[in-house]
Order: sequence, then C-alpha cells, then structure tokens
Amino acid sequence: MDLASKLFKGDRVIWIIFMFLCLISVIEVFSATSTIAYKNANHWAPIVRHATFLLGGFVLVLLLHNVPCRFFPAFILLLPVSVLMLIVTPFVGINANDAHRWLEIFGIQFQPSEFAKLASIVFIAFLLSKRSRFTDDQIFKYILIGVGTTCVLILPENFSTAFMLFGVCFLMMFIGQLPLLKLGKLAGVLILALILFIMLLRFTPAGVTQYLPDRFATWQGRLERFFDGHESDTDENGVYKITDDNYQVSHAKIAIAHGGLFGQLPGHGQQRDFLPQAYSDFIYAIIIEELGVVGGVFVLMLYIMLLVRVGMIARKCDKAFPKYLVLGCGLLVVVQALANMAVAVNLIPVTGQPMPLVSRGGTSTVISCIYFGIILSVSRFGANMGNEEDELPEEETEGAGAPPAITEEEISNWVPDTQPATEEEVTETK
Repeated sequence: MDLASKLFKGDRVIWIIFMFLCLISVIEVFSATSTIAYKNANHWAPIVRHATFLLGGFVLVLLLHNVPCRFFPAFILLLPVSVLMLIVTPFVGINANDAHRWLEIFGIQFQPSEFAKLASIVFIAFLLSKRSRFTDDQIFKYILIGVGTTCVLILPENFSTAFMLFGVCFLMMFIGQLPLLKLGKLAGVLILALILFIMLLRFTPAGVTQYLPDRFATWQGRLERFFDGHESDTDENGVYKITDDNYQVSHAKIAIAHGGLFGQLPGHGQQRDFLPQAYSDFIYAIIIEELGVVGGVFVLMLYIMLLVRVGMIARKCDKAFPKYLVLGCGLLVVVQALANMAVAVNLIPVTGQPMPLVSRGGTSTVISCIYFGIILSVSRFGANMGNEEDELPEEETEGAGAPPAITEEEISNWVPDTQPATEEEVTETK
C-alpha cells in the first residue's frame, strides 16, 4: 500500500477511472480484433500491439503526473510543428480508408491531428491565463488564428475531428469568460456555415460530386445513410434487411439488441466478425453486446465521472493556466467518447472518432494517456490533491522543529529547587 501511494500520486478517482478504462480496453480489443487475428500468422499480434501502446501510455502517465503543470506550456511548440505536418500530409501522407491522415517518419506511423488537438488545448489555456498581459480582443484574435488555422487544415481529411476540436475550444473560450458578443457572432457564423454545408451535401447531384474530392462523396454518403437509412432498413413485408448502404449501422444495432441486460460475456459476441471497425469506431456496440446494457452504462459513467472530477479539480486550482488546461483535456476526452457512443447507437452520422483509451489505436491511445497524465499532474500540483503522504506526520513535525513536549508525569514528578543560593552563585550571577 505504501508503494502504491508513493507511485500513484494525484487524484485517486482519476487513477481508478484510468485503470478501469485500460482494463476494458484490453478485454474488448482482444475480443473485437478477431478478424485481424485470423489474418495473421500470430493470433496474439493484434492484442500485443495494442497492449504495448497501452503500456507505453501508462509509462507516460507515470512520468507526466510527476511533472509540475507549470512546465506544460512547452506543449505549445507542437502547434507550429503539427500545422506544418498537416500541410504536407495530403501530399506525402499514407492513404487509408479514403483519407490521408497518417504520416510515416522513420517507419513510425502517426496522425498529426492528434498532436494538433493537444497543442491547441494548451495554447488556449495559456492565452486565457494571460489576461493581465493581453486584452480579451487580442486573446480572441490569437485563438481564432491559431486554432482556426489548425481546424481548417484538419477539415479536408477529417471533418469530424475539426468540428469536435473547434467545439471544445469554443467551450473553453466560453468558460474563460471571453466577451459573449464575440462568441455569439462566432457561433452564428459557424451554425450558418454548417447549415449551408449540410445543404450542399444533400443537394449536390452525383454528376457534380465525381469532380469534387473523394472525401466529399464520403461525407455525402454518410449523411444520406443517416437520414434515409431508416426508410430502407425494412422491405415491403416489414422484415429487417441489411444492405451495403447501412452495413455498419445495421450490425451495430444487431450487436446492441443481442447484448440484453448483462451481455453475452467477452469473447462470445458475434457482430465483431461483421463490423469493419469493431475494435475502433464501433467498439461501444461490441461492449454492449458482450457486457450488456450494464457494461455500456458503466463505461458511460466512467467518462461522466471523469468530467465531474475534472470540474472539481479545476475549482481547487488557484492559478488560471492549470484550471483551463485540465478543463480542456477533460472536455476533449469526454466529448470524443460521447461522439463514439452516439455513432454506435445511431444518434449521429458515422464520424470515425475512436473511443479514447478504449479503442484500438496507436497515436490516439498515446495522446489519450498524455491527457490523463496532464490531468493527474494538475490535480497534484495545481489543486494539491492526493499529496497527503508527502506531508510529515504530526509527531515527526513536532520532533523536527519544536522541542519535545513535556508529559504530565514529568510535571508531577518535578520538584522546584527551594534551597537558597550560595554566596558564590550570587556573585557569579552579578
């Protein structure tokens, strides 16, 4: 117990949430990657890869939660680096799932957008904490330039990530109490642009779409399947059918329906063999199928508890930077998780967002662990939570700085010296 208290410092609740998410991730990814395991000579290769990233992320959490949060503004340096990588990714990036989102450097593949999200959160938290140096108008302008440029570069290849990132940044600006008039105008412009974009996707004819970028056709297909898919899920006799257009969503619905209250237990799910992204985009459907509604609600509550706990940490922070930083990291993790869950239950169109720390992935898993490391560091150094073992016990404090206390027995046995002083002692005293 002493070793655990010395090793895992910071907010204990955040540590518990982190451990539960890692445990669920290992179990469900191991089950959901069956289709990949069948294609490999080594059936253990997919889960070993994922466990390696989780282990590396765990080491990062241990390191980061020992770093004082005053050093985290250094992550802002990632912003210009990630912008540069986002510029070159469409030209030299790796094409996967009809999108250029990955770069490969020295044999290592990663998504620059994940680093851009982390840098944007730190950038906004840093600016909001410098109210004494910059005016609100300057802060608003700098945020629009920095984060707006990043989101515009992410948008062509990953619309959902750009939309989610800017939404979280907008929430941070609202929490940071930037002028409501400016935020209202920005929100109005963005809502109008989103409506026009949806209308463009809905009413652009196929003859024109073929001359546009491939991602436009992908977005158009996802939107059409979401709005029109409910009408084509059944045939003339009312029998449910699966077509190529609603393949993913249909199998996700089947997985949720088969889950019941307590699920079919890990490893016994069937839809993992049919869902193309069962271990990533639709892992929440597999969780419900194998752990039931109870398991699905438990995972949802883990993220809700994370958001509540982050709010409690922010309230205890005395300085502005750690307060906004922990709120940004918590909001980004929870909003992305809720987006993944909403796709699995067909509340929103397919977005391609993984569930943080649960879905199989490389860059997303490591960056999610960095978010948890930052949150734990802020809880420890910014909010002074979970540092009780660093303080000396009361007995040690008394022995270190004050003279030892006199017991009642010593007082009762003490007899004053009533003998008169000698002439020599009086002379020495004078």
